[in-house]
Amino acid sequence: MKTLILGSTSVFRQTILEKLNLPFQTAKPNIDETALANETPQALVERLAIEKAKAVAEKFSNALIIGSDQVAVCEGEILGKPHNFDNGVKQLSKFSNKSVTFYTGLCVFDSASDKVTSLVEPFIVHFNTLSQNEIESYLKAEQPYNCAGSFKSEALGICLFKKLEGDDPNTLIGLPLIKLVSLLKQHGLNVLAEQQQM
Repeated sequence: MKTLILGSTSVFRQTILEKLNLPFQTAKPNIDETALANETPQALVERLAIEKAKAVAEKFSNALIIGSDQVAVCEGEILGKPHNFDNGVKQLSKFSNKSVTFYTGLCVFDSASDKVTSLVEPFIVHFNTLSQNEIESYLKAEQPYNCAGSFKSEALGICLFKKLEGDDPNTLIGLPLIKLVSLLKQHGLNVLAEQQQM
């Protein structure tokens, strides 16, 4: 089996990838994540996922490298990580009683053959009507400042939602596993078959 590399230092993505029970290493991609002029959210996350995978490829000459990137979109506006309490309040206030679409770009790059497979996976979050008090209480309790959209769906953030709509709950946390298994298979890595080699 080729070396499997997660081109991310996100602990959330690492935890998700561990579910596949395969050995992997992580590497930090240093890329400029600025959107291009008139770039759609879908094009942005797919491009960044590919760039992240390729950015770490120079350190690994024979590896399957996973790149991933995510944005939240509400009423046509792209929203990233809030980074602080005030921005978190702004984001969650904007989301109150609305639907937010998360687009996750996913790429698997074979550094030996230069083969790239990539896709964009959408996931829709329908928010409850949120009071100022609920928003502030949530942010203080969980401090989700480096999560796109200002919440952690795998924890207390679940209290903010009316319903979730998508194929794979892992997508919302940052790594669409169902689609990843399919991309890895296109590169000749069958996750279940590999379990026998362990």
